Amino acid sequence: RTARRLGIRTIAVYSEADAEALHVREADEAWPIGPAPARDSYLRIDRVIEAAQRSGAAAVHPGYGFLSENADFADACAAAGIVFVGPPAGAIRAMGSKAASKTLMEKSGVPLVPGYHGEDQSLALLAAEAARIGYPVLIKASAGGGGKGMRIVERAEDFAAALEGAQREGAASFGDARVLVEKY
Repeated sequence: RTARRLGIRTIAVYSEADAEALHVREADEAWPIGPAPARDSYLRIDRVIEAAQRSGAAAVHPGYGFLSENADFADACAAAGIVFVGPPAGAIRAMGSKAASKTLMEKSGVPLVPGYHGEDQSLALLAAEAARIGYPVLIKASAGGGGKGMRIVERAEDFAAALEGAQREGAASFGDARVLVEKY
């Protein structure tokens, strides 16, 4: 609505499951980009770029989640001559991954919530880190946002199932199953 008041034409992309969604109905124009699973639609950079080019869009606002914190998407927009309405790819790379941003902050001496944000994603290591930190812990999708891929774990015996769920949701929502674990 704000865009209309400003005279900006809005173009939406949508998966088959969202053909009747509010953002599709409210847009001036809407383009289908694939089937319901996000990995086959909203996470397909090529399909989003193609829709932007075919529609004549000059800029892309990536929304919240999916490709909003994806540096490769910001780069793809630039390569296609489309303005990415968001931070530059370099900033996304530095801060888009919760694990990478924690590593950067740690190196800079910024105090962090106790946790683990390393490369080893094995169940054994992550469970050991959760025990070291002390329950309750929070498992977070490293590439995630908006609460997707996040699980509160109160007891050690619930850790493996919560980890599996967080990884599965992170992979489906953001194309990345990596997680971090921190004190809740």
